[in-house]
Amino acid sequence: MATVLENLKYSKSHEWVEVLDNGNVRIGITDFAQHELGDLVFVNLPEEGDEIAVGEAFADVESVKAVSDVMSPVSGVVCAINEDLLDAPESINADAFGAWFVEVENVSEEEELLDAAAYEAFCEEE
Repeated sequence: MATVLENLKYSKSHEWVEVLDNGNVRIGITDFAQHELGDLVFVNLPEEGDEIAVGEAFADVESVKAVSDVMSPVSGVVCAINEDLLDAPESINADAFGAWFVEVENVSEEEELLDAAAYEAFCEEE
């Protein structure tokens, strides 16, 4: 069973959302997603200042199997990217929750996110 952290919210497209103390959010892909993708070899991230929108791809990850879009669970403006991922995409496989992709500010819209229990139930049906 994939790891699910209680303090995060989750999308049905397997991204996690962490609300920070300053109201910004960090987004990454879940442990379930990285297991499904396999060994990650490349990450393509947006630029700081880019606007992202709910339900639209804002990044992609490449594994030995395929290239997959990372969908945005919120709308807002990218205020930071995790540049470490560009040199070490395998860190997502090692720690999916430590390897955040972007930090977003001015969040104006969120998709209906799942809590940990609802996300675990959703993954069991996948």
